[in-house]
Amino acid sequence: MSSSTEFFINFMAGGVSGAVAKTATAPIERVKLLIQTQDANPKIISGEVKRYTGIIDCFSRVAKEQGISAFWRGNLTNIIRYFPTQAFNFAFKDSIKALFPKADKRTEFGKFFAINMASGGLAGAGSLMIVYPLDYARTRLASDVGTGKQQFSGLVDCLVKTVKAGGLTALYNGVGVSIVGIIPYRGVYFGFYDTLSGYNPYQKDENSLYRASSKFLCAQTSAISAGYASYPFDTVRRRLQMQSEKPKEDWVYKGTMDCFAKIMKDEGVGALFKGAGANALRTVGAALVLVLYSEITAAFGAGGAASFE
Repeated sequence: MSSSTEFFINFMAGGVSGAVAKTATAPIERVKLLIQTQDANPKIISGEVKRYTGIIDCFSRVAKEQGISAFWRGNLTNIIRYFPTQAFNFAFKDSIKALFPKADKRTEFGKFFAINMASGGLAGAGSLMIVYPLDYARTRLASDVGTGKQQFSGLVDCLVKTVKAGGLTALYNGVGVSIVGIIPYRGVYFGFYDTLSGYNPYQKDENSLYRASSKFLCAQTSAISAGYASYPFDTVRRRLQMQSEKPKEDWVYKGTMDCFAKIMKDEGVGALFKGAGANALRTVGAALVLVLYSEITAAFGAGGAASFE
């Protein structure tokens, strides 16, 4: 199989896996975003809409105030964003990993783990730069609260209004902390999965149930670990994105460090982990992505499956 064909299979497998998983977990992801960004939401700050007290409260109020379909608000944008993000993550990770020297997991475990961490982190940072405006739009579309008119009617409306208000750079508000956060997230996410898979005795088992179940356990452990490792960075990113369309003089946070400092001072360190419970539930989708990707590339005989060993 040629390298270009293998890259295309990895690209498509990563994108399809991501789209399926994101759609399945969209309600959990929207609740996570609402809880995570509520302290930067103008309607909640002003008292127009009361705060969400937890995951159950958020689920029930969204269903009551906006309808069941609202749980998928911003999901199409998320798929548009996630398809290239996940696809580039996987495809680039395999290409980047090939640039590193080979390491035997049995005799050079430290080196083996470090290579997996580095290739995953660099792939995540590279793909994020490509799709960041879509990530911003997805956050804003999913953060509407209450029963009133939505702030943005869709992806294009969100991007256009933001650019008109703050210029093209407004679409990249929070990109710095995102890159800092994506390295530990993708590094742990891929690094743990590749490493655990390398020690998984059922990785290539002929019994599909054993094979898929063992891969899912490896993936779930990786996804939860990565989520908590990078969650404070994600909270700051979302808070910064929530003010992008406003004039700079109206910004609550002047930058990444100011945002970190104000959250910890005004709300406490625990506020950096608001929505982390819902995020832990959401990692089922992230784990599903890894398993689907591994199975799809294995079915086509691409190198992607080997990269998880």
